[in-house]
Amino acid sequence: MQLHSLLGDTRYRIEHKTLEPLEIAVRFHHRLVHIHLFPNGNGRHARIAADELLRRACGADPIDWSGGYELQSMNVRRQQYIAALQAADAGNFGPLRDFAARK
Repeated sequence: MQLHSLLGDTRYRIEHKTLEPLEIAVRFHHRLVHIHLFPNGNGRHARIAADELLRRACGADPIDWSGGYELQSMNVRRQQYIAALQAADAGNFGPLRDFAARK
């Protein structure tokens, strides 16, 4: 049910251009991680799905999630990613949007 709702909400946002593509992708990514479809790999799956959403539905470039780091290993970039997800958990999407916008 949650996945169906996420997909419907995202389709609406894209079709009606209620948000910029990056904002749509960031919010999609966060909700998909939160839904937690799998025992492991939810972050990787959500990053891939958000990138495909940007490419296919929005005609935009994918996000450079890793920024040259390995997100599966603990490092500065992963710590920033986790902190940004936690901020989004509290309703503040700014840090996750900023994280996604960095090149």
